[in-house]
Amino acid sequence: MVFDLRIIAREEIKDIPVYSAGLDIEDVKRKYGVERVIKLASNENPLGPSPLAVEAVRSALSDISLYPDGNCTELRRKLAGMLGVQLENLVFGNGTDEIIDFIFYAFFDPGDRAVMGDPTFSSYYLSGMTMGAEMVYVRLLDHQHEVEQMLKTVDRRTKGLFVGTPHNPTGTICSREELEMALDSLPPDVLLVWDEAYREYVEDPSYPESVPYLQRHPNLIVLRTFSKIYGLAGLRIGYGIADPGVVDLLERVRPPFNVNRLAQVAALAALDDAQHVENSRRVNSEGKRYLTDELLKLGMRPVSTQANFILFSYKDMIDGLPERLLEKGVIVRDGAQLGYPGYIRLTIGTPEQNSEVVSVIRDLIG
Repeated sequence: MVFDLRIIAREEIKDIPVYSAGLDIEDVKRKYGVERVIKLASNENPLGPSPLAVEAVRSALSDISLYPDGNCTELRRKLAGMLGVQLENLVFGNGTDEIIDFIFYAFFDPGDRAVMGDPTFSSYYLSGMTMGAEMVYVRLLDHQHEVEQMLKTVDRRTKGLFVGTPHNPTGTICSREELEMALDSLPPDVLLVWDEAYREYVEDPSYPESVPYLQRHPNLIVLRTFSKIYGLAGLRIGYGIADPGVVDLLERVRPPFNVNRLAQVAALAALDDAQHVENSRRVNSEGKRYLTDELLKLGMRPVSTQANFILFSYKDMIDGLPERLLEKGVIVRDGAQLGYPGYIRLTIGTPEQNSEVVSVIRDLIG
């Protein structure tokens, strides 16, 4: 007799889609028989990590038999000083994805509602579905959050409103006015999760500095990461900035030693390398302008972005472009997997990578 494990599984998880990270470099080499592969699918820093972070990791390798500092003490002190907040305002996670988990674990019961854009970052709804929360999706308008419409959906069962800014997968941002509207309109018992994973790439002056709003709005949670401009995606470390009362509750569901030792030392060192951050920002800014101009010349329709990726439409130009790019050794993110069929999300690479991708697309469309 074969026992069906679905009988004892929680009902809430039975229909959750499994996250697809896409193909990696070695997969593409094997499947398509190509020698050279450009990976521009996962919004990683094409310059890699800070040399200071690499050296810090090397120096810490002999200590990997020891458990990490469960409180991220040194990193907590460093970040608190840089941000002008108290130690108690910070919570650390194995990437911001884990902190999103903490938010749902700590605050959401089955049937509680979470409001978010549509399409949106998958971790919001995957974490919410795990807890049996009801997802309330508000369609983007011109690829941007309609904050006012999102606020209109808030009711007595709503526990949180989730906003990515810059937004993944579109790269668009919310303004200072939209942040203030959300904070002033939300009931005090509804969380505003303000996800700033790509904030260091933003060039638009209307982008708000969110942290000062924590003083008057204890329902605000700001999320940031070391995965993007700091180039530490492989070590998985992110953090949240929130009211100490919120952090206290998140800490109660945080697993012990959730941020590994190497991630902590790398993040601490990366914060000291302002030059690497500036170089990464400059390369991204130049690449963004180049790719936008070249995609427009090719007849594509790129979305104006403030992140380190560009979402663009190809559906009227060529069929099956994501797969055809893979055949040429170029890994991109198929928009169909992100709620944007007929689009591609392309990470901004080095000048050489950007030029090569444009050349491949040009050849494919003839």
